[in-house]
Amino acid sequence: MAIALELAARAAKAGESPVGALVVKGEQVLGRGANARVSTGDPTAHAEIVALREAARALGSWRLDGTTFYVTLEPCPMCAGAIVMARVGKLVFGAPDPKAGSCGSLYNLCADPRLNHELPVVRGVLGRQAADLLSEFFAAKRS
Repeated sequence: MAIALELAARAAKAGESPVGALVVKGEQVLGRGANARVSTGDPTAHAEIVALREAARALGSWRLDGTTFYVTLEPCPMCAGAIVMARVGKLVFGAPDPKAGSCGSLYNLCADPRLNHELPVVRGVLGRQAADLLSEFFAAKRS
């Protein structure tokens, strides 16, 4: 999770919302991502999507069975849906997102039995640090 926080800090320095993500299988990092919507002009360039794409390329498959996904902010509906569709094994996130969080805050896509896959979710890992990074970024934007 510390690596995801570093990715988030780099995103903030680049003027992107400070969210970082990491896909790991065993000890191997398969994918890393940081928000890149501003720099790419791509509305889907959330940290989670960037990390999922990189991990799928590394494995040569869209199925990310047995992986653990770390992200600094609770995933939105698009990202939570992509994590479920990729068959990620476990999700670990830092700060909750009361406005768009889809892994327990507004929705719980990772634990919806109507979908084709469910996965365990661990909330709040380095949550204070992730929330502080987001708060500082948006406070600086407003000043």
